[in-house]
Order: sequence, then structure tokens, then C-alpha cells
Amino acid sequence: MMLIDTHTHLDSHKFDDDRESVIERALAEGVEKLINIGFNRETIPTTIALAERYPFIYAAVGWHPVDSIDMKPEDLEWIASLLDHPKVVAIGEIGLDYHWDTSPKDVQQHVFRQQIALAKTKRKPIVIHNRDAHEDVVRILREEGASEVGGVMHCYSGSWETAKQCLDMNFYISFGGPLTFLNARVPKEVMAKVPLDRLLIETDAPYLAPHPHRGKRNESAFVRLVANTMADILGKSVEEIGRITTENAMKCFGIT
Repeated sequence: MMLIDTHTHLDSHKFDDDRESVIERALAEGVEKLINIGFNRETIPTTIALAERYPFIYAAVGWHPVDSIDMKPEDLEWIASLLDHPKVVAIGEIGLDYHWDTSPKDVQQHVFRQQIALAKTKRKPIVIHNRDAHEDVVRILREEGASEVGGVMHCYSGSWETAKQCLDMNFYISFGGPLTFLNARVPKEVMAKVPLDRLLIETDAPYLAPHPHRGKRNESAFVRLVANTMADILGKSVEEIGRITTENAMKCFGIT
């Protein structure tokens, strides 16, 4: 069984008491590789530390939209320098978040554009955070030529129409715990339409735990439950879904 959790936060303080056990459980479930996401001044160093400690953990680094108001020019330079690190495979998570009123929309959009430009310079894929901002995310991706590097629509929750636009711009569509929710009609319908060679799975641990753990702490071992749901919807074995999404992840992130 091969699985890659393409979006996790193992450096979260929610894992401080049992991080090693969490990692061991993931490996026991067939999770061969993990992409840990660093998204601000606190989590970027801890993400790099995890990637340097474990050969099967890789890193993505970027500046989260909710923290856009805090990003300084030297932070962007710092991220740029880290993109040369051999274990850093993407820039992210970046994007727009119109749900939490922490950073003005114009500031978020400016920081988003800066990081897309950086990704193009460094030839790295981007990991997109999009909450309640579908139209602006797609517009900015198109205007900034993000198709040159492509990347991942993380924990996708939008419509099929939006997904098609993202697919046309060289993006993979990633699904996490919400795909397993019993009332998740739209995500299931959208996922079934995504080409097999563009599907990814993730946990976003410790957030968005899948059914039957909904509302509890998520962990990377639970990506197996996402794969199970995807297999059921597509009428394939979970082993085949594991193989397909693993190959897709390795291609997306340039992992050999």
C-alpha cells in the first residue's frame, strides 16, 4: 500500500505530546511520504526541522493569507532562500482567505501575487489555500501566469466549474477529510469528475478529521480513510487509489 499525505502540519503544538507515535501510525498505514506545510514565522522553521530529521518528510514553505498583514520584505527573501533547500518541494500554503477578517483583501492579494512570482522564478509548484475567495483566486492565478509552475488546490471545496479552470492552469485537485463527511454531496460529485492523473489526497492534520473522527484531532494515518472514500466513489481498490495519488504527488512535487 502506497500513500502520500500531501498536506499536513505535524509540527503543530497539538502533536507535542505524541508526535513520534503519530508518525509511526502514519507509516503503519502505508503513508510512505508526507508534505509538511510551513506558513508563517513560527511554522516555517519547525517544518524545515521535520524535513531535515525524517527522510520521508518533505516541506512546503510560504506565507498564509490570514497572516499577510504581517509579512515584511525580509520574510519574502527568507522564503526565497529556503526554496533552494533540497527538501523544500513547493511554496505554500498561499492564497486568499476571505472568511477570517485578519488581513485586508488588497494586502492578501498583493502577498499572493508576490509569492506566485517567486514560485515562477524558483520553478516551484504552489499550494493554494482558498476560503470563500474562488473568483479572486482563479483570476489572480490566471493574471500571474501560475500555469507555468502549477501546483495543488489544497482541500478543494469549490464547484466543478472552478475545478475545471484550475485544471486548465496545470493544477492538481486535492481532497481531504471533508470528502468523507456523510453530507458531502458536492465534493464527492466534483471529485468523481477530476481526471485520475490530477487527483491528490491529504489530511490537513490536525484539522478537518475524516469520518468517523470528525470533530477530533486529525492525523496523517487518516489519509487512508480519504483514499477509502475515493476508491468507493470511483469503483476502484484502495490500493489502486494509493498508487495513482502517490504517482501524482511525486510528479507534482518533483519527488523521486
